[in-house]
Amino acid sequence: MMRGYTIGALAAACSVGRDTIRYYERSGLMPRPDRTTSGYRIYSGSDVERVNFIKTAQSLGFTLQEIGLLLSIRSSASASAADVVKLTEEKIQSLTSKLRQLRGIKQALEQLVADCPIDVPVSDCPIILYMSHPPHRHRHKSHGAPMATGP
Repeated sequence: MMRGYTIGALAAACSVGRDTIRYYERSGLMPRPDRTTSGYRIYSGSDVERVNFIKTAQSLGFTLQEIGLLLSIRSSASASAADVVKLTEEKIQSLTSKLRQLRGIKQALEQLVADCPIDVPVSDCPIILYMSHPPHRHRHKSHGAPMATGP
């Protein structure tokens, strides 16, 4: 009887698709598996753990590139927890910046909604006008909500 997991069994055990496993292999996040004489991929319990590590790291906001680095750190004999903490603190800084940006976008959208009279033709809608005029583009990122524009 064959030991290990087929790609389908690995995917099911980790609640991911087969294409996800193949993508992780192509990306270098997963080692190339052994193959049976008939060419089927065979995975081990450590591959289940690795896929679960990757998925959990993704759920924490790490990119696949960052996850590759975490995997390298994890398998390094010379790395320490300080290396993981450094990468995690960088992720926190990145998320803090992204949250700031998202709050600015949210405020801009709220202001656009507040400035939009719902009983005007769509051609007079301040939201559409704002998106249609490039000088306004990205202003909400650094200067807060857009100013009302009108006739």
